[in-house]
Amino acid sequence: MSKRILYLAMSLMLAFYAGAASAQQLSLAQISQYLNGLQTAQGGFTQINQDGTLSTGQIFIKRPGRIRFEYNPPNEALVLASGGQLAVFDPRSNVPPDRFPLNQTPLGIILQDNVNLGRERMVTNQTSDGTTTTITAQDPDNPQYGNIQLVFTANPIELRQWIVTDEFGTQTTVIMNDLVTGGSIRDQRFNIISEMRDRGF
Repeated sequence: MSKRILYLAMSLMLAFYAGAASAQQLSLAQISQYLNGLQTAQGGFTQINQDGTLSTGQIFIKRPGRIRFEYNPPNEALVLASGGQLAVFDPRSNVPPDRFPLNQTPLGIILQDNVNLGRERMVTNQTSDGTTTTITAQDPDNPQYGNIQLVFTANPIELRQWIVTDEFGTQTTVIMNDLVTGGSIRDQRFNIISEMRDRGF
């Protein structure tokens, strides 16, 4: 094979692999469509905290506006979002949960009724390694609330991980384990008032 033909063949191969890799990068429209179509989901999760400690548990999502993190022992904490509120239950405390407006937390970005990542200043970074697409999103009107970095795979599109950076710069990583979409999840799982009543508050 002549050098010219060999060079041409190598160029075509490189172009093919580059095209295959770039084809794995998801567009913001594709990611928005995936999130808007994600009505319910549940599975396991592993959480990496700011101090490097690990927590595990089960996650339940029911869009719009609802999410539940059940932590395994010895943690046994509970985080609930519904009714526009995010509540953090600490089993070591005898006081009611800390509550925050959901739209003032980065999680509110993916739980809102209509996710539109194409909004100006919402996505501040987007990268792809040929296998995953990572975006960093914030509330474009209130960037001081922090941001959420989301990692997706393609074919099919799946949310695999996120990193929440809150208003104080604290980072929390959540890695999904066997997230199953679809199916029925009772609204009661996300009822903050009912959970408070069950815990004697």
